Amino acid sequence: MSVFTKPFVQDEALLPIIEKVEAGERLTLEDGLTLYNSNDLMTIGQMANQVNLRKNGNNVYFIENMYINPTNVCEAHCKFCGFRRDPGEEGAYTMNEEELLAYVAKGYTPSMREFHIVGGHNHTVSFDYYLDTVRTLKKHYPDVTIKAYTGAEIVFFAQMTGMTEEEVLKELIKAGLGTLPGGGAEILTEDYRLKMSPEKASTDEWLNVHRTAHKLGLKTHATMLYGSIEKLEERLIHMIRLRDLQDETNGFMVFIPLAVQPKKATASIKRRTSAFDDMKTMAISRLMLDNFPHIKAYFINIGTQLTQMALSFGSSDVHGTLVEERISHAAGALTQSALTRDELIWLVKGAGKQPIERDTFYNIVKEY
Repeated sequence: MSVFTKPFVQDEALLPIIEKVEAGERLTLEDGLTLYNSNDLMTIGQMANQVNLRKNGNNVYFIENMYINPTNVCEAHCKFCGFRRDPGEEGAYTMNEEELLAYVAKGYTPSMREFHIVGGHNHTVSFDYYLDTVRTLKKHYPDVTIKAYTGAEIVFFAQMTGMTEEEVLKELIKAGLGTLPGGGAEILTEDYRLKMSPEKASTDEWLNVHRTAHKLGLKTHATMLYGSIEKLEERLIHMIRLRDLQDETNGFMVFIPLAVQPKKATASIKRRTSAFDDMKTMAISRLMLDNFPHIKAYFINIGTQLTQMALSFGSSDVHGTLVEERISHAAGALTQSALTRDELIWLVKGAGKQPIERDTFYNIVKEY
């Protein structure tokens, strides 16, 4: 029996989509535009919630992890970034091995399972610097999974060295790499990338890095940075391109919609995504990406309360403890830069869900 009854569906344009969702049929780009153009948020959320319940039941996952940004020096000039610095600019840094280990030692706990490493496209150091970062961490913390370097960074390394992306990935895997983060995707259309991040990997390059990583046995992550200049259609094209690659490789574990942050923390609410758009995008992600196991609500971008709400809008993951997040906060995020395990458990239980501590690959560590 349908969980939807017509009197409670405010937008009748959603009725054919409800039928598709209940039958487990794939949604089209046109369906996605119908969802985005509808203000019937509760019905959209309810559909996404039903899809998520089918996939994950009442479980919501989190990990004890640490963000590490070894350098903020970057040759690229992405319009949405407040983190990057030029060489020699005030605030620019590049950690050496001693500084890296000291930084990690400050926040490390024995129950930590993942180091999440993202930095600038630093052209003042060699590829060996990036390899040594992974090697050093793996040597000192052999049981911690290294999640390092976005698809855009892999393309940058290939250009820097003259190696292929596959050769770069093989060298990193040899050094101890366990998975790729999902960053650098932004919006996977060339119209967007030429305006917002023209010096970084193209759409095809980013997708091919993840295709290659999957071929080499890595499971990876995917993101979407929404809320700037992209059209709604471009958000959906982005999702469909990821869905097509997932059909091909089945290598993605999770999709993370990231709300773009303004350049300054003092920016008005008009420069930020709305709660309505955040919840709608979360739900539409779950509905469009039918072959992704998980959709992640990222509290760094949308805050803890909307993250809790997202658990009824299709999300099955609240990310992790982080210890110290820098990139979104450099761009004006007003949210907490970290949460404790107890706070994450409280967040999930408060939404009536089952908190599951996981490792990087969604193996269960502990149920709470």
